[in-house]
Amino acid sequence: MDLHLKGLAKLGAKIEMDGGNIIATCDRLKGATIFLGGPNGPTVLGTANVMSAATLAEGRTVIESAACEPEIVDLANMLNRMGAKIRGAGSPRIIIDGVEALGGCEHRVMPDRIVAGTYAIAAAMTNGDVTIDDFPYDSLLAAVNHLEEVGVHVTKVNPNDEDARCSVRISSNRVLRPTIITTQPHPGFPTDLQAQFMALLSIADGNSIITEKIYTERFLHVAELSRMGAQVYRQGSTAVISGVRHLHGAPVMASDLRASACLVLAALAAEGETTISRVYHLDRGYSGMERVLASLGADIERCKETKAEPAEDAVPAMLPSIRGAGLTSRAAQEPLAKAEGN
Repeated sequence: MDLHLKGLAKLGAKIEMDGGNIIATCDRLKGATIFLGGPNGPTVLGTANVMSAATLAEGRTVIESAACEPEIVDLANMLNRMGAKIRGAGSPRIIIDGVEALGGCEHRVMPDRIVAGTYAIAAAMTNGDVTIDDFPYDSLLAAVNHLEEVGVHVTKVNPNDEDARCSVRISSNRVLRPTIITTQPHPGFPTDLQAQFMALLSIADGNSIITEKIYTERFLHVAELSRMGAQVYRQGSTAVISGVRHLHGAPVMASDLRASACLVLAALAAEGETTISRVYHLDRGYSGMERVLASLGADIERCKETKAEPAEDAVPAMLPSIRGAGLTSRAAQEPLAKAEGN
């Protein structure tokens, strides 16, 4: 949050801390030059917040070391349709000339690339054959490259002039190969797919290496994967994954959003039943994941008080749709039943 608050304060907001609350007040914001780089690289949400605030600030705002993620470009495109004057989104330097007011517009939000990547990894882990519509291919080139490196087939089956809306077929029917991954700001490998890829590499044939450059302590999922039989050895910001033939079901606990997804994927490929507690983390980033996976043949259910309401009201444009012949268990080579594995 420090970079968010620093950016808003540079624009003239008065920031006060009141216990666990942050209170920001201002008259009209004033343009400024703001550096948003941090020890872990540029801040994506900080860039989005400062860029949005600067659209109505008086004068020109320049954001240096801005995040380059496609979500920033998508937001800038929408704000420009509303009357903002933003240049340079998608580069480390964004220039915003403030306007007096914004108007309404129609805008189709880009698909969630981390959701798309997660389901692609799910298909790869289970020898699946799945087609994902509205797949943001160009925004996931680093992840796609690593999927292909480990032996997964990634094929555009319905290219679209707007590449974020193409359909991609993910299929895998072979032993997975190891790879080396380093997380980086976009267009590098996304940190938000690191945990899911670790689940995939835990059943690859050989030793893989993952180095986390964005959030160097983002390894809470390692202990839980180990409970399922994964062999992961961590030293600082690097983890070495020695692939095993099979994972096995176990009671595990989710610690955060991406760790939750990682454990669900591991459970799909594991032998036996897996129970994942604290899955409320999952709902922060995935709409009805258990229903999506069940539609592909997984036997997965939400239990007791963790059960979420149906997500039919979720914004369709943000959610890639998935279809396919179903997921199959790498352990048994037959249709999955439950996040139980086979």
